Amino acid sequence: MTYNRILILILLAFAFTPETFAQVKLGKTETGHASYYATRFNGKKTSFGEVHKSTELSAAHRSYPLNTMLEVTNLENDEKVIVRVNDRGPFAKNRLVDLSNEAARLLGIIAKGVANVSIRVVGMEGMVLLDPNEQIDARSGKVVAMRGNR
Repeated sequence: MTYNRILILILLAFAFTPETFAQVKLGKTETGHASYYATRFNGKKTSFGEVHKSTELSAAHRSYPLNTMLEVTNLENDEKVIVRVNDRGPFAKNRLVDLSNEAARLLGIIAKGVANVSIRVVGMEGMVLLDPNEQIDARSGKVVAMRGNR
């Protein structure tokens, strides 16, 4: 009976991989290439079990926990947008993040297809925590830097 208990413990240890308990630090940044979902993925299920809508501000990332909120900045034009990770990917090795069509449009990367971006973790579970001098434009989803009162 002891053998069975040890075997069960070993199996449980492998069942809960580090990715299962993945956490991400607020403010963590990465840079790399971003692309966006092809139109054929509109209406398909994501890894989170949601239906992908190209009009929403969402993204796919390989390792950030689902529901992580990211600020994505296009390094070529300094446009910023907040997206929610609700899928796994991208599956191209040289890509950091896949964006919904709307997020890509707001960042100005539709014409090029791929852009150099910086991503910053700004929240979890739909909550966004920005710097005191930043706010989100409710209509566009873009991060807007506010001027300080001096």
